[in-house]
Amino acid sequence: MSPTQTILVTALAFALLGTLVLLILRPTLRLRQMGRYLRAVLADPERELTIPRALRNVGGELSAVRERLALQQEEQRQAQRRKQDLIAFLAHDLKTPLTSVLGYLELLRDEPGLSEEQRSKYTGIALSKAQRLEELVGEFFDINTMDLTLDKRDPVQISFLLEQLADEFYPLFAAKELSCVPEIEPHLVVEGDGDRLARVFDNVLRNAVSYSTPSSPVGLAAHREGKSVVVTITNEGLEIPEGELSNIFEKFYRLDAARSTSTGGAGLGLAIAKEIVELHGGTIRAESTGTRTAFVISLPLKK
Repeated sequence: MSPTQTILVTALAFALLGTLVLLILRPTLRLRQMGRYLRAVLADPERELTIPRALRNVGGELSAVRERLALQQEEQRQAQRRKQDLIAFLAHDLKTPLTSVLGYLELLRDEPGLSEEQRSKYTGIALSKAQRLEELVGEFFDINTMDLTLDKRDPVQISFLLEQLADEFYPLFAAKELSCVPEIEPHLVVEGDGDRLARVFDNVLRNAVSYSTPSSPVGLAAHREGKSVVVTITNEGLEIPEGELSNIFEKFYRLDAARSTSTGGAGLGLAIAKEIVELHGGTIRAESTGTRTAFVISLPLKK
């Protein structure tokens, strides 16, 4: 073999050897590059990163991973902000009635010359504010300690339950001059915990009363639809923006328009209602058109 042929054969052998080594190492190199890329994404999902050339064939999947991580990070930030807002709102809402309770009690203690009528009036106000405190603390406690299991599965007469609630709410309707004519189909029966389901309709009705325009109607209707019971509670008041409808059932979410301490509880009633409805295999949603807002609750009929 001539020297030239020897050189060519040696060069070809080295080329083949290099190609073989590259083929062996390529998966490892790609894994390392992928590892570096994913670590960078985890460190900052919102940062725009250039996908290495060796990973271009899986670039779509890597971009999807980055987008999902960025979305989860943003959702976590929003949840944390809502939680902080709730704590601030709750502290404010607790302080307002507590200040009133202390003020009227001090007045009763320090003013011996008050008439019996004045004493009765101030005692009634202090009691009302104390009850308000109890409601706020109770709501906050319920949403954070609710047992997400359904141990009771008894037949629940939804028709009778709603008729009974409508009667119990008469004083609240009358106080705001609201009218309510229930339209309830008879013999609607579901399976579950009657006390918890009563809590759902109580919470949604209270929400309707709280945000209704005085002298307006409150709707309470229930009917059979396929294999479900559909309960619709409507009221007329402030319109809920379309973008907010899916958020009002979240634990740590409150509409700015609802930041009145004279309405509702701690803003957790709808979140509690959603937890209970879903526990029973149902759904709850809100619709708002103009001044009319409707809450639609669907529960499976008892088989």
